[in-house]
Amino acid sequence: MGSPSTSTIEVLNSVTDGKKYITSEELQKHNKPNDLWISIQGKVYNVTEWSKQHPGGDTPLLNLSGQDATDAFIAFHPGTAWANLPNLFTGYHLSDYHVSEVSKDYRKLASEFSKSGMFDKKGHGVIYSLSFVSLLLSATVYGVLYSSSFWVHMLSGALLGLAWMQIAYLGHDAGHYQMMSTRGWNKFAGIFIGNCITGISIAWWKWTHNAHHIACNSLDYDPDLQHLPMLAVSNKLFTSLTSVFYGRQLTFNPLARFFISYQHYTYYPIMAVARVNLYLQTVLLLLSKRKVPDKVANILGTLIFWTWFPLLVSCLPNWGERVAFVLVSFCVTGIQHVQFTLNHFAASVYVGPPKGNDWFEKQTAGTIDISCSSWMDWFFGGLQFQLEHHLFPRLPRCHLRSISPIVRELCKKHGLPYVSLSFYDANVTTLKTLRTAALQARDVTNMNPQNLVWEAFNTHG
Repeated sequence: MGSPSTSTIEVLNSVTDGKKYITSEELQKHNKPNDLWISIQGKVYNVTEWSKQHPGGDTPLLNLSGQDATDAFIAFHPGTAWANLPNLFTGYHLSDYHVSEVSKDYRKLASEFSKSGMFDKKGHGVIYSLSFVSLLLSATVYGVLYSSSFWVHMLSGALLGLAWMQIAYLGHDAGHYQMMSTRGWNKFAGIFIGNCITGISIAWWKWTHNAHHIACNSLDYDPDLQHLPMLAVSNKLFTSLTSVFYGRQLTFNPLARFFISYQHYTYYPIMAVARVNLYLQTVLLLLSKRKVPDKVANILGTLIFWTWFPLLVSCLPNWGERVAFVLVSFCVTGIQHVQFTLNHFAASVYVGPPKGNDWFEKQTAGTIDISCSSWMDWFFGGLQFQLEHHLFPRLPRCHLRSISPIVRELCKKHGLPYVSLSFYDANVTTLKTLRTAALQARDVTNMNPQNLVWEAFNTHG
């Protein structure tokens, strides 16, 4: 724990209530892995050691280090988590602690949801989803093993892709501890349905997804927007930003320029095979020296997938059908990859770390909902209400539609965007965003003065 500066001492001497105070400026100096402080409701906590065992990983704490993180803490933690804070208290309070009007309303809303028990009422969606997934997987295996028809085999591949889509939603629920009743069972469910059935590590997903939630649509902090050399949603990525998440430069080189220049044409083909990248990212993480929670279980689960899936494919009569089966399953699942990108690619972006004091504002600016009829909720897994999920990530999906009007009114009250587009319009908006960046990439060699005009009139975000 560092020693207060002269300015801090002056603050300490000026108070008369017996409490010790530091300023937000002093708090900001404690923003390194070996000196990591945050503030929650005006109290300052030293989370340097805690970050090493934090269930959500150290990335969220590092991204909000040296700041007030009250709204993010409320969003991601149940009431029981507050009991851990006294052990981390530094003894200091923030002398200039301030709560905005929108944060007051957000915290009040979160408290009301908690008191009503909404965070614990999971509904019966999990049972329905598991039953549906079991039916799809059974039909897939039956079609492969007991039919000699090419078209039945292709239908089986499509059913497997649909099953993977539904499993991804269940894995998402488990990763947010929404699926099962206890943390342990959620962890087991995440590894079983994530690693074993889809081949995508739940540890990798948590690592990236937690960072995405905290730094929603930050070009250098949010890994969900860092897809160079294949895709770029903003010309700000043309400056070869450094990814804070990956710890490397996002190089915009001639190869990236070529791919980006045509990304509005290649977007759907890329999404169709995006699953290959997820497999690669899983392998890279599990084989890395990085500390991975439940690493052995994640590796074993992934090996189970790479045992049953190749065996199933090998049961098809020839290599042509095997390749076609895999491609069909990937293409169907690609619909989901499109859906996930629609929620953020066309929203506002920014460069720099997230700010704890504009949590609500950043989520509304960086998130787009997909409007659909209630009978389609199963298809989108509840994530068409992306803003509602970002604001209340612990809320089971069965409640997202019911709170949507409340969130809309809160945004209207504070003059914040609430963007909800049809699936078609969201696709069109995303393609326009990609096309704008593509045209800018073609002109990137003439940064002065023409790209300054682009920056002034076409900057996205």
